[in-house]
Amino acid sequence: MKTQIQKWGNSLAVRIPKAFAANLGLAKDSSVELALEDGNLVVRPSPTPRYQLSELLDRVTENNLHNEEDYGRAVGNEEW
Repeated sequence: MKTQIQKWGNSLAVRIPKAFAANLGLAKDSSVELALEDGNLVVRPSPTPRYQLSELLDRVTENNLHNEEDYGRAVGNEEW
């Protein structure tokens, strides 16, 4: 498909046709990676990182641990 480069502020932009975006699973605010490969501009969807709870908890330290917040008495059925 042939398209045109357009100006967007101080940058240049290329519109991604709806069918292309749908095929790649892209939507507004999707992250993409740009690369120059053999003189070509390549746009790829950025993979969404998959996290394991245990890996995230391993990153908790004394320095980044949040303090417990007191929001008053329990109301309704929220007590554990």
